[in-house]
Amino acid sequence: MLSKRILYILLTTIFLFILNGCGVKYGFTGGSIPEGMKTVNIQYFENIAPLVYPTLSQNFTEALKERIRNQSRLSQVNQDGDATFEGFITDYTISPAAVEAGTDRAAMNRLTITVKVSYHNKLNPKDDFEQPFTRFKEFAGNLQSAQEETLGKEIILMLTEDIYNKAFANW
Repeated sequence: MLSKRILYILLTTIFLFILNGCGVKYGFTGGSIPEGMKTVNIQYFENIAPLVYPTLSQNFTEALKERIRNQSRLSQVNQDGDATFEGFITDYTISPAAVEAGTDRAAMNRLTITVKVSYHNKLNPKDDFEQPFTRFKEFAGNLQSAQEETLGKEIILMLTEDIYNKAFANW
């Protein structure tokens, strides 16, 4: 009787240890930001694309700042950050994506934005990179200004996610 009770307690204890050890912890902030990194400097991304959308530079720069502010513990500084993002918007194009049958008109068009980003990590320079990031969205018919604003925001959201992941999640 006593040995069954000891066996039951032992098995229960083992089960609880196994149950406690199993599991995955998910987190949506911080990525793999180095332990000592505390500050980030995000420079203004000038639009040097041949086709200029007036508010694109401001919208992109602010969206990148917001993503880092919301998904990391880093404080933003105006200079000398532990990490620095800088670059240019190099392309903003609207091009045909699919031609309408029987005509030479575009049934679908594509808005593409390319940003060249330089990332510098003072704490771990081997993580530095300089590369372009490109994203696009397709739309039907002619681009209206309200639609252009919405598509631009959606593309910027994808671009800032790609940049954040490259810098902090090693994707």
